[in-house]
Amino acid sequence: MEATVTFHPAAPRQSAETHTPSTRTQTPAITGQRVELQLLTTLRCNLKCTYCSIAEGEVLGSQGNVSYDLDTLDAFIQKHLAGLDTYVTFYGGEPTLNRPFMEAVMARHPQFRFQLQTNGTLLDDLPDTVLSRLSNILVSIDGGEKTTDGYRGRGIYRQVLKNLDKVRGRVGGSLTARVTWSNDDISFEELDGLTKTFDYVYFQFVAGEAYTPEGMEKRKAVLKQLIDRFFASTDMLYPLVPLMGAVRNKVMPGRAQELYDGKTQCRVSTHILNIMPDGKIYPCPDMMHLPEMLQGDIQANWLKPSPLQPTADMPCGDCEAYGWCRGNCMKNLYLAYVKNDEKYRRLVTDPICELVRFMGQEIDRHQPLDWFSRLPLPLRRQITDCEVYDYVEIMP
Repeated sequence: MEATVTFHPAAPRQSAETHTPSTRTQTPAITGQRVELQLLTTLRCNLKCTYCSIAEGEVLGSQGNVSYDLDTLDAFIQKHLAGLDTYVTFYGGEPTLNRPFMEAVMARHPQFRFQLQTNGTLLDDLPDTVLSRLSNILVSIDGGEKTTDGYRGRGIYRQVLKNLDKVRGRVGGSLTARVTWSNDDISFEELDGLTKTFDYVYFQFVAGEAYTPEGMEKRKAVLKQLIDRFFASTDMLYPLVPLMGAVRNKVMPGRAQELYDGKTQCRVSTHILNIMPDGKIYPCPDMMHLPEMLQGDIQANWLKPSPLQPTADMPCGDCEAYGWCRGNCMKNLYLAYVKNDEKYRRLVTDPICELVRFMGQEIDRHQPLDWFSRLPLPLRRQITDCEVYDYVEIMP
């Protein structure tokens, strides 16, 4: 039976003095002084993208609405997260299908930062009271029109771009394209074109398809073009988040070590909590179908450290890219080296690691430290402190 959402009137904002470290239960579950709550507002979606990872294990559509109330969420935050810099990502499914929950959380916690990850088809339905509070909107898009519509349905690309035009001046923060690079034939022109529409472009190599030798060469050719374009100017920043993050880590090698406690930059080992509509908590949104990944429960008010941690079985420490990659995707490493899925390692994990190493080699060819030293201070700050780093995995 589909659960229904329960709302209580928004309580008055609690003062900063109430949310002090002294009120927080001493637990090693969260590393550092910040936490991201990735709140899945629903597991329903109005699209059926062919590569959707949430669809694994019949997760997608299994929980229609949120079954815990905001007082229960507040009690969990007070016990486990008080005093932490908290930012919330509304996630799904398609999170805008449960707009009342988004609005209620925003009203209850005006001190939090908020991000929305969405397919963009319903953006024009959001009121200014929501749009103006969003520090970032991650819009799932797969490249150009042919590529995007091939995965998402006919007409989706144009619908999303039309919606972006409607909301662009009303969003409080940035608009970021979130590209799932699942097609060997995605071109430089497709990805470059997105930089004209979005403030930032983030791409991620899909974890779930075989990488053929021919496909690898095509991807490397596009990566080389993107990297050449990135370093072509010191007057303006080419806003590709994976390249910005890689360059930051190369010119400031201690930064990723400090921010992620020496662990993966996808945050699953340190400070991200994916909270299902029923209140169950998992570290990685791609692994919520695996019982061994259960990390906590909002309704039962318990939380333990993430089960996705670096292990001696993972070969990252000996990799040339580790100093700036920091382990890339823990899901891929877990399946390949902890679950010992040899086929997955050969067809997915190893090729993606090869692509990441290639990125690093191409970046080094452009002498990034020398390039960074010639940037104006505002562009340096974008490289070192871009807020979008908080909301994406950085490494593709």
